[in-house]
Amino acid sequence: MTFQILSYPGRVETFRKIFGRDMPEVGFAGSVEEADPADVRYLMAWTFPDNLARRYPNLELIFSTGAGIDQMTAVDIPPGTKLVRMIEEGVTTLVRDYVVMGVLGLHRDLPTFLAQQRQEIWKTRDFVWPDERQVGILGLGELGMATVNALRPFGFKLAGWSRTAKTIDGVDCYHGADGLRDMLAGTDILVCLLPLTDETRHILDAKLFAQLPKGAGLVHAGRGGHLNQDALLEALDSGHLAGAFVDVTAPEPLPVGHRLWSHPHVVLTPHIAGHSRPESAAEATITNIRRHLNGELPKGLVDPKHGY
Repeated sequence: MTFQILSYPGRVETFRKIFGRDMPEVGFAGSVEEADPADVRYLMAWTFPDNLARRYPNLELIFSTGAGIDQMTAVDIPPGTKLVRMIEEGVTTLVRDYVVMGVLGLHRDLPTFLAQQRQEIWKTRDFVWPDERQVGILGLGELGMATVNALRPFGFKLAGWSRTAKTIDGVDCYHGADGLRDMLAGTDILVCLLPLTDETRHILDAKLFAQLPKGAGLVHAGRGGHLNQDALLEALDSGHLAGAFVDVTAPEPLPVGHRLWSHPHVVLTPHIAGHSRPESAAEATITNIRRHLNGELPKGLVDPKHGY
């Protein structure tokens, strides 16, 4: 019984050390060459080898190194093998912090002031108090809840949308198509933390932006496939949206010369909102393997019907 990880050397060696300390009874392989594929029961990677089902006939769990699993759509997953996305405090903390940065940046008109700085313009703007502004969060899973809890002390009105109904203290919760429309109508800063599925692909489009109040902003830390980039640029150019923090694009990296690089009301970052921390990721993976061995469901288990 072997756990195999295919990743960069630093992560591999961190996992090797922690597995040796906390789970020595399970074999460890840090490359394709280190183990007999027939012995591999647990496999972790971001990009997986071809012919996965044929190469690993006894695979039981496949772990993604990140919170997203949309890169797995074309992977030939062996029948009966379960897919697990990464849930650990490192990636949750980083995404939470990025969203708070983006929300506060838009709340205090940072894109405008950065544009003014480049033009050497010294000009103040009217203030809006936090309790006069609603932050709406698309996605109320692990990342969405961490974001909600981090934003509470600032005094914003908080709203959230999810596929199914939820109840969260101090948060106006919405679900379904009608609920999305109702939340957008009152949302001044929209945060996207959704998983990428067939239903959510290009959800951030012209129709959605038109439902936001004039002067609204966007913090996009989901996946590049959520965003219609032309629609965002049109909404910004028209003044309907006031600004955006964009961390994910399609494709990545963004092509040289693309207008998102230079738009005066866009803060663009190179997919750095979240990254799993090797130490806590290894510990979370060991916990999930133990859960699996004890007949329990691992945390982060993906429902194939919903794609997350």
